[in-house]
Amino acid sequence: MKQVCLLLSLTFFIPALAHSQDAVFDVPRLPADITFDGKLDEDFWDELTPLSLTGHMPHYGQAPSEAARIYLCYDDHYLYLAGDMQLSDPGLLRPTTFRRDPDDGTTDYLGLILDSFHDKENALAFFTGPTGFRWDGSVSNDAEGDSPLNLDWNTFWDVLTHMGESHWSSEMRIPWSSLRFQDKDGQVLMGITCWWYIAAKNELVIYPDIPPKWGDMSAWKPSQMQTIRFREVYSKKPLYIAPYLLGGSQLNYDLNETGTAYLKNKEPAFEAGLDVKYGITNNLTLDLTVNTDFAQVEADDQQVNLTRFSLFFPEKRLFFQERAGIFDFNFDQFNRLFYSRRIGLDEDGNPVRIYGGARLVGRVGKYDLGFLNMQTQASDSLASENFGLFRLRRQLSGSNSYIGGILANRMDVDGHRNTALGFDGIFNLNGADFLTAKWAHTFDDATPTREFSTESGRFYLDWERRRFDGLSYKLSISRVGGDYQPEMGFELRNNYHSVAPTLRYGWLLGEKSDWFSWRVSLENYILENYSTRIVETASSLFNIEGTSKNGWYIQAGINYQHEYITEAFELSETATVPTGTYDFFQWGLNVSTPYSQFLGAILEWKGGAFYDGHLQSVAIFPRWKLSAHFDLQGFYQYNYGNFRSRDQLFEAHLARIKAVYMLNTKFSIAAFLQYNSLDKVYVGNVRFRLNPREGHDLYLVYNDLINEDRAREMPHLPFSSSRALVLKYTYTFSL
Repeated sequence: MKQVCLLLSLTFFIPALAHSQDAVFDVPRLPADITFDGKLDEDFWDELTPLSLTGHMPHYGQAPSEAARIYLCYDDHYLYLAGDMQLSDPGLLRPTTFRRDPDDGTTDYLGLILDSFHDKENALAFFTGPTGFRWDGSVSNDAEGDSPLNLDWNTFWDVLTHMGESHWSSEMRIPWSSLRFQDKDGQVLMGITCWWYIAAKNELVIYPDIPPKWGDMSAWKPSQMQTIRFREVYSKKPLYIAPYLLGGSQLNYDLNETGTAYLKNKEPAFEAGLDVKYGITNNLTLDLTVNTDFAQVEADDQQVNLTRFSLFFPEKRLFFQERAGIFDFNFDQFNRLFYSRRIGLDEDGNPVRIYGGARLVGRVGKYDLGFLNMQTQASDSLASENFGLFRLRRQLSGSNSYIGGILANRMDVDGHRNTALGFDGIFNLNGADFLTAKWAHTFDDATPTREFSTESGRFYLDWERRRFDGLSYKLSISRVGGDYQPEMGFELRNNYHSVAPTLRYGWLLGEKSDWFSWRVSLENYILENYSTRIVETASSLFNIEGTSKNGWYIQAGINYQHEYITEAFELSETATVPTGTYDFFQWGLNVSTPYSQFLGAILEWKGGAFYDGHLQSVAIFPRWKLSAHFDLQGFYQYNYGNFRSRDQLFEAHLARIKAVYMLNTKFSIAAFLQYNSLDKVYVGNVRFRLNPREGHDLYLVYNDLINEDRAREMPHLPFSSSRALVLKYTYTFSL
């Protein structure tokens, strides 16, 4: 209780800084009813003023090379984005995919990014293309950091398109009930950026004029959006009820009690559950879930671990996606106080039943609020547990400054409790300069410590200049106690302090150059064990990267690495890294063909010394756009390590192939096969999806885990360790 009081008092204590008002664009209200058909053939479109588009890349500041009329307007029920794109050559039209949320640079795009709370930090994105596909996602942290885009977020909205020989048009409508915002006397302020991407030319034109001086994510930044105003618009309070039914069969092989044979265990799978989404206020959304199921979620990508630390996997489950940035409390690398995959998954990534839970997210005034509580069933490795999370942040100004706090609690039915408390702040010091400060402390029943002892705490300080062109820098300092244990988070190691200074210099090239940008950087990292005062990890990476105006990307670097290993670890069954001190150099090269090409690839190579041996690692990510209906993507990585002085070597092969067939925007089949030579397994996943409209889904999913070398263990492994075939239907009622 003391922690909760402290969190609330400190968060409310600091006053907000003055807010500078931007020039405001009043969005026109539709003068007449619209016929929603993807065609801009009503007379009133000629009465509206189209948005003024500016070239963003590859030639910043120039007028668009092709003609387009793009309109933003609204009525009582919807926000509309409409566009009529006229191309000078039929060969420039790219209707190349029907896929939901495509990761595809070969298709044309039209869309908007909307900062609905006008907080200049978070936004929602909606895009379509000539075929009428839908792409939506969310942006957090002003599009800064390692993963500011959440591509797994979805909501309710519609789009229709129409194509001709050398033109296409689109009408997109987003219900006000799908947006969270604050209205004051019937007026609503938001931020917006609108895009038109011409794939055949690798050309992006946008509104408003945003310079690319922040790099690839410049056009995503909420802080640079145009402020817009709506009048007589009031937020809706939606109620969505989405029951699901699931049926199928699950096959597992388990060792018998004597450990001499595997026994087949085939069970029918029949489940039912319910998800409810309710708009409590105009900007607070409550999600309730009962018997939560994620059968339709795609399997994790297999990885080869060449480190002594745990692997990190991203969250893909939809329930955890809406405004997920509110719950972010991240430090350096993958370290974070809250990691949603701790809920409903064990340490090996196997599903654990979730009985149910609640999630509340939104904004009240200048406060971002997040609450989460979920209960899981006991599994073979975990007791039944309750997960609780409370997050509160207060915006200090319109320049991306805030302070906040977080409280996380994990408790099982046996009485074990782990609690984490944290406070953080981001302060815009001077335009592009930001100071980030974070402090966290954990309390664990198994580790009795004095309250707020440094041994159970973590401190993080970061000073960064956020820009691409010219000089930029970043200095991070961390201190992590030996008893710091965030059991609802992710932490690679503890009991250390570290410093990480980085210098970068970037160039944006002019119109006459074939290159769009170049940047060089020097990234350093030193980590010292706090108890022994021994440097356990140090690195210095010199890196150069460039992007051409037609989409080529090249990166090369050389890295010095120092490692002090106190406990030997395995790379494979045939190779280990023993204790000792190691200093070595590695080189790397990365080349990517333009994403706008129908056939392309990413090539990666890394080589050089590796502890007391040598390592060569080669990877290729091929992609082939056969047609608008068929995508083919692959991945192959080969790792070869040789430790001649110890007569050890290892080889690791990792392969993935993914094929997607799309009949149209409503029906798709995806097949995903992976191979991991270290684990000696094939992982297969086939998914049929019928999605006539958002919230109405029929999935047929097949999963299989096949053993490659069955005789490697006694008793011999089964051909398939687990196999499942499930049919799941979800229907969403809107009330």
